[in-house]
Amino acid sequence: MENTASSQISVIIPTCNRAWTLARAVDSVLAQTLRPKEIIVVDDGSTDDTPDLLAEYGRRIRVFTRSNQGVSAARNFGIRHSSGDYIALLDSDDQWKPEKLACQAAFFSTHPEALICQTQEIWIRKGKRVNPMQKHKKPSGMIFEPSLHRCLVSPSAVMMKKEIFDLKGMFNEDFAVCEDYDLWLRISSDIPIYLIDKPLTVKYGGHDDQLSCSHSQDRYRIASLMHLVQSDALGLEQKAAATAVLQEKCRIYGNGCKKRGKTAEAQTYLALYRRLSEKGCAKDCEI
Repeated sequence: MENTASSQISVIIPTCNRAWTLARAVDSVLAQTLRPKEIIVVDDGSTDDTPDLLAEYGRRIRVFTRSNQGVSAARNFGIRHSSGDYIALLDSDDQWKPEKLACQAAFFSTHPEALICQTQEIWIRKGKRVNPMQKHKKPSGMIFEPSLHRCLVSPSAVMMKKEIFDLKGMFNEDFAVCEDYDLWLRISSDIPIYLIDKPLTVKYGGHDDQLSCSHSQDRYRIASLMHLVQSDALGLEQKAAATAVLQEKCRIYGNGCKKRGKTAEAQTYLALYRRLSEKGCAKDCEI
């Protein structure tokens, strides 16, 4: 990819009622040392001042307004309406350092075989910088097995060739959360996800409207793993590793439901845990 202003990068920013932080995200794209081909903002049914804020940018951005259908649907819509050969995602509560796109474009220029890469991140929680724990350390290359336990790829940190969605599908629109965990597992099963070891993405957390704060993530991770291990996408070792993690997540989530008085849900997931323990595979198991 040539490191010029005619770069083929489409930036996709999904947003819903984030007028309080959206300008920071958009401005960080406009401040890039490498100008993207287009900036697409998908307003997923905002009822705050988001439309007025976006109107102030004029023709510098492309805005699509839709009824609320969730972040996965918004991202997918933006990707489908993009014209670049490369996709860079940015959540509306995050921001980029000015050289982020240029650095990733340079990586693809020197690694033409690569389909996806991500940068390191700076984490801000409730206004204070925090250091990621060792378990959150980002690996590089074939990262499938480490990614089974927790999501090790951030949407705001990645850039990928658009063709990857033809190979692996798009974000699962049935998932309220963990849609990224699901997609990265599908991709990393046989495609390396490379790490640029520079903190070029600033990721903010701890605010009340984060989706991960209002949904049980393990329930969606279990659904993702079930679909994956029942597919033909994995090798034998990968399937065994994914089944082991699936089994453990069913046990943990089932016991968690039991403690919270969700008896029926607890029984469902603990029964699935027992079936997985007995069979050693998920071929004939259902949630």
